[in-house]
Amino acid sequence: MEKQSEIILVNISGEDKPGVTAALTAVLAEHNANILDIGQSNIHHSLSLAIMFEANNSGDVIKDLLFKATEIGVMVRFSPIGKDRYNRWVTLQGKKNRYIVTMLGRKLTPEQISSVANIAQKYKLNIEKITRLTGRVPLEECERPSRSCIELSIRGCVENEVDLKGEFMQLADKQGIDIAFQEESMYRRMRRLVCFDMDSTLIQTEVIDELAMRAGVGDEVKAITESAMRGEIDFSESFKKRVSLLKGLDESVMKEIAENLPITEGMTRLIRILKKSGCKIAILSGGFTYFGNYLKDKYGFDYVYANELEIVNGKLTGKYVGDIVDGKRKAELLRLLAQMEKVDIRQTAAVGDGANDLPMLEIAGLGIAFHAKPKVKENAKQSLSTVGLDGVLYFLGYRDSMLVGED
Repeated sequence: MEKQSEIILVNISGEDKPGVTAALTAVLAEHNANILDIGQSNIHHSLSLAIMFEANNSGDVIKDLLFKATEIGVMVRFSPIGKDRYNRWVTLQGKKNRYIVTMLGRKLTPEQISSVANIAQKYKLNIEKITRLTGRVPLEECERPSRSCIELSIRGCVENEVDLKGEFMQLADKQGIDIAFQEESMYRRMRRLVCFDMDSTLIQTEVIDELAMRAGVGDEVKAITESAMRGEIDFSESFKKRVSLLKGLDESVMKEIAENLPITEGMTRLIRILKKSGCKIAILSGGFTYFGNYLKDKYGFDYVYANELEIVNGKLTGKYVGDIVDGKRKAELLRLLAQMEKVDIRQTAAVGDGANDLPMLEIAGLGIAFHAKPKVKENAKQSLSTVGLDGVLYFLGYRDSMLVGED
């Protein structure tokens, strides 16, 4: 009578060196074993390899694997897997969602990682893999990088995603780190259009406040700006009030401000890498086209949509030309650009700091509130507050090791 096949899970550990996987899978090939699952990782030259196989002569396969493991200097452990158990595992395929949790900060501690893992456990999510996205950490404190980021691949069924994200957000605020929670999908690593707010996102100022200071109405305009960014007053109404106060300002002032814009930490690196990756990048701003076009020419943005100040005889009239680019208009422009570039909306990302950015952050595949006001952070899908703008790269799945030579 033909012997029935058995399913065996092999766990291999030891020093990571060339040839281990080749040698062990060659044994399986000699016995015509069927590999059902395989996974491998290493940390600091320490190998962890698991292979699940099916074979009619599992005893002979185990014996030969033991001999080969001894020969190449690794340890093996065997576990039989019942067919009912295996079939249940197969039927769960596609029924449990995969998610990515990104932890980012100037430094990550065991307490922070433990706290995230505890929340995952509370929601019955299993951590399947942890990957370090930032570079290796030197022992000398002075040589350590200015940021630390890891990515947790987790799996399970989330019944209340809003509550889960809320707990991650509270933990992030308490621990002084950023935690992003995203569903793993084909779109996550295929972003093709990234749209940015300008003021207080790409640059570390509100240009209208800079103009107002030159016009002698700085305090009045700044108070209106801050109220609008917090979402306390309508953006369009606040915009009209602020622009009217700029009446009579000389056009030459704009050139001086543009040439001295304070660029946000990490912006230059982020834009350069996104362009090299083939992404289209756009500025969607409630600020002014003059300054958006200045950044476009200098850094290579593909699109700029902002507000146009009316200028007559070299002076600002206190009026604007065309429609106001408010929150609703930003979302419309994001959709329009996605259509123009033939990009699925799920392949888009948007980054902004103010309440008027929330509509575009909501519809983008990845919406990131950057160093944002509390109301914006509470309502955005993700937030980034602990590092510079190039921290966006980690949320997109980039690793530092991928970018060697690109900085």
